[in-house]
Amino acid sequence: MRKRRVLGIDPGLAHTGFGIVDSVNGSLRLVSYGVIETSSDEDHSVRLLAIYNRLLAVIDEYRPTEAEMETLYFARNASSALAVAEAKGVISLCLAQQGIPLTMYTPNQIKSSVTGTSSADKDTVEQYVQILLNMKVKPEPDHAADALAGAITHIHSSFNDAFKNLGETV
Repeated sequence: MRKRRVLGIDPGLAHTGFGIVDSVNGSLRLVSYGVIETSSDEDHSVRLLAIYNRLLAVIDEYRPTEAEMETLYFARNASSALAVAEAKGVISLCLAQQGIPLTMYTPNQIKSSVTGTSSADKDTVEQYVQILLNMKVKPEPDHAADALAGAITHIHSSFNDAFKNLGETV
């Protein structure tokens, strides 16, 4: 039996979504998901430390073997983009310290992998995540759903790479 445990992350300073998905012999299995929240009433550095500590607790509890995070896209609001970039840095540090390899995907890669089209809206992505993970209800909040979609994308991408490599060796 071949099992992989992937941690998907949707980074943000106020809300960092996480989703953990197992791939067992080619089948997807939901393990856990949620959101790490920080308050704007706290000092900026304290918020970053909270993201680090809470992510470390998730890693300690679920022991993922690999991780995925969405690439940063430039928002219209530069200060919000900088805050997300700082959160991504803290997340990357946490994963590196735990020896967990990190792969990044663009929002369009994630939408395309999960739904088959890069033009899918958030609701469609959530519906596909629900179907692919055999969930009774759509995952909420959307930050957690995005993290689950990222984990699914990473698993799909790995399968696609394996098939490409298989074709090259034949």
